Amino acid sequence: MPNVSIHGAAGRMGKRLIDLATADDQINLIGAIEAIQHPAVGQDAGSMAGVPAIGVHVTTDLPAGEQVVIDFSRSEAVPGILKRCVEAGLPLVVATTGFGDSTIAEIESASHEIPIVWAPNMSLAVNLTMKLSEITAAALHESGNRVDVEILETHHRFKTDAPSGTALKFGELISQKMDRLRAQHGRQGDTGERASNEIGYHAVRAGDDAGQHTILFGMMGEKIELRVAASNRDCYALGAIAAAKYLADKPVGMYSMYDVLGLN
Repeated sequence: MPNVSIHGAAGRMGKRLIDLATADDQINLIGAIEAIQHPAVGQDAGSMAGVPAIGVHVTTDLPAGEQVVIDFSRSEAVPGILKRCVEAGLPLVVATTGFGDSTIAEIESASHEIPIVWAPNMSLAVNLTMKLSEITAAALHESGNRVDVEILETHHRFKTDAPSGTALKFGELISQKMDRLRAQHGRQGDTGERASNEIGYHAVRAGDDAGQHTILFGMMGEKIELRVAASNRDCYALGAIAAAKYLADKPVGMYSMYDVLGLN
């Protein structure tokens, strides 16, 4: 049974991870890590997360011993936990998103020294839908018929980037199968006839929506819609926990949620 520590433990997702991890009898939560100045440092991690005390206190560094670290923090905090995991030789699940090129390079470099699971979305359902999108795109491209691809995503009003990283990943995967190199972000005015070589992206921001993605493959006389929707954010935490279980006994390297799901 792998030991697990959570980096970013006092955040919204960190607290859900603590709740769900303590209820999972296949892992052992041994660490909850936060920034030095965070007021949660020193508190019982369970009490801080709104569940019964678990005897694990929020600290500023990783506990001693073998463990898998789940990072669900902020993009600027990731280089620090990468360094600590490399120094200690610990596997790392990178569930944080929104990186710049320099941090991406650091993650890729670290994967040559420790095992890492990294994905733009930790949801098991989203990653399965990505695989279905790849299969669909490849088959329709092989048919030789014209296929129009549109990606629609909806998130809560507080999300600051658009389109979502998940929507862009859907587009990247489909583009690799269909040679679609042009991205069209929304449409307005007299746009003329839709181009055949593009992928359209449309972003909705409203209320507290936890996340929806619809991939539309439009043809003459028929269409295919692949839709995946989160009813709450637990799916992202549960995916990260599944990734930690998978990573516990893996050799050095970069892994994806496709690996976790057995899709590679």
